[in-house]
Amino acid sequence: MQIATWNVNSIRSRLTHVTDWLTANPVDVLCLQETKVQDADFPLAAIQAVDYQAHISGQKSYNGVAMLCRQPLEDVSLGFTPIVGADAVGDLDDQKRVMTGVLDGVRLVNLYVPNGSAIGSEKYDYKLRWLGVLQTYLQTLLADNDQLLVCGDFNIALEDRDIHDPKGKDTHIMSSPTERETLTQVLSMGLQDAFRKFTEEGGHFSWWDYRAASFSRNRGWRIDHHYLSPTLYDRAKSCTIDIAPRQLEKPSDHTPVIVEI
Repeated sequence: MQIATWNVNSIRSRLTHVTDWLTANPVDVLCLQETKVQDADFPLAAIQAVDYQAHISGQKSYNGVAMLCRQPLEDVSLGFTPIVGADAVGDLDDQKRVMTGVLDGVRLVNLYVPNGSAIGSEKYDYKLRWLGVLQTYLQTLLADNDQLLVCGDFNIALEDRDIHDPKGKDTHIMSSPTERETLTQVLSMGLQDAFRKFTEEGGHFSWWDYRAASFSRNRGWRIDHHYLSPTLYDRAKSCTIDIAPRQLEKPSDHTPVIVEI
């Protein structure tokens, strides 16, 4: 089983990139983030033309997640609320950032974690609150199925080796101590980083700013992850970052990350 995650930064702007990539890389599921389109306008026909079907949860212009699948997913659920209840979630499902489904017994979770904007801001507090509910959500799913794969754009570089230059990291969004500690707590239920099972060294990134020739200089961050429960971590065969789509004309600022189980 191959599962990929990719923040496409608008599915309509990057539609040809996605369909071409799926044709060349026929993964079982491609989890997308930042689709930036309401469900009625999602380009389903183009996805179906390359023999995939889509489970979607979107909103106009912002956020949005989708799972493109070669075979139907079972038990698909959108948002936190169906799993942990409305009282615990509050307003967090107003932004479309979470979906899950089951493929061949494996529970897949696709996430677009809030960016947080700036340390100490309202959006930063929102991010930390969101991660707190995520922990409860994942604990609930894991209690029901020990085969859990959680992927997406986490908007957090968990270690210094995940940043091209960690100088000033403590005051930088996506690497502040509180963000790292909060995500570490989320993962403490036994979830492990699939990429680090196979690659120890730094210098491997999944996101590069559009500014300052960041991609050509490899001044990136590794913020797109696959986290696996122990059962799946033992079965993981590879986890790779495909930088080719970032080399295309008008690319997303992220690139796909693929895990094979």
